[in-house]
Amino acid sequence: QVQLVESGGGLVQPGGSLRLSCAASGIAVSVSTIFWHRQAPGKQRELVAIINNVGSTYYEDSVKGRFTISRDIAENTVSLQMTSLKSEDTAVYLCALRSKSQQYYWGQGTQVTVSS
Repeated sequence: QVQLVESGGGLVQPGGSLRLSCAASGIAVSVSTIFWHRQAPGKQRELVAIINNVGSTYYEDSVKGRFTISRDIAENTVSLQMTSLKSEDTAVYLCALRSKSQQYYWGQGTQVTVSS
């Protein structure tokens, strides 16, 4: 059974930092493509960052230079390091995995709130 579990969300002040983690089981992140998405109330789901099976990364323009996606192969996890957080970063953050057979799996999400 494939399972993705996000953690690390919470309340942070503008300008602060958070590290989100996506722990995968039943499938190896090293041979998969991992996506971070976010969804705020009243807005469509937005792609945030991608890391593929060879470690190449992609970032949405709104987070470029502030967020970093990375893998820990030994722990089978993917992280999203978020810095210089803004109020508009407030959302539920979800990780998704695309397997080598092109099957998609989703985690349940973790809430990030940026507010003073």
